[in-house]
Amino acid sequence: MPMLLKDLPLDARPREKLLSRGAGALSDAELLALLLRTGLPGKNALQLGQELLSRFGGVAGLLHTGPDALKAIKGLGPAKRAELVAVLELARRALAQELQQKPLFATPQAVRDYLQLQLGPRPHEIFAVLFLDSQQRMIALEELFRGTLTQTSVYPREVVVRALTLQAAGVVLAHNHPSGAALPSRSDEAITQTLKAALALVDVRVFDHFVVTSSQAVSMAELGLL
Repeated sequence: MPMLLKDLPLDARPREKLLSRGAGALSDAELLALLLRTGLPGKNALQLGQELLSRFGGVAGLLHTGPDALKAIKGLGPAKRAELVAVLELARRALAQELQQKPLFATPQAVRDYLQLQLGPRPHEIFAVLFLDSQQRMIALEELFRGTLTQTSVYPREVVVRALTLQAAGVVLAHNHPSGAALPSRSDEAITQTLKAALALVDVRVFDHFVVTSSQAVSMAELGLL
């Protein structure tokens, strides 16, 4: 029979550990255990938290999980699902707010985190564009194309139209690789150059293109490919 959280040594209990050592000292599963509060017969809250992380591919996957997928987890009733979904949505909004209020490249890690949370866990390829204002703050992140990406399946005209509609001064391109391979392909490089040329005609700058997986976001600008 698994040990209840209240039976753990005082300094090993998630709540007491957080209060004495700070939230950064807790593992992902321990933080989830605090949200869940209770487990179910044969599984304490810490084990249930670990099951959620394993099932959905870590925190990034969990952050992209909707209420319907959570229904499949035994021990998550309507109240717990609602609380969990609310906290996950707050995390996404907090990152978005940071990018909307500060110049994009003043918070480079936030850009990576935001794109990874939005695109990393997806099972199919998505091409998204992060539109920026003249101060390099985020206006919006829009998913424009889905499916296997090739130079002919990403339409420059649509990207240009959205940039003009949103009065964007710049963009960051991003797409995910569900395979987990983070290095840009030749096709990725070709798409980037095509969009860069098209957007330059309307004075919109392409700052970067990120290739996103569930574990990382690789900058093509940093690789010298932009």
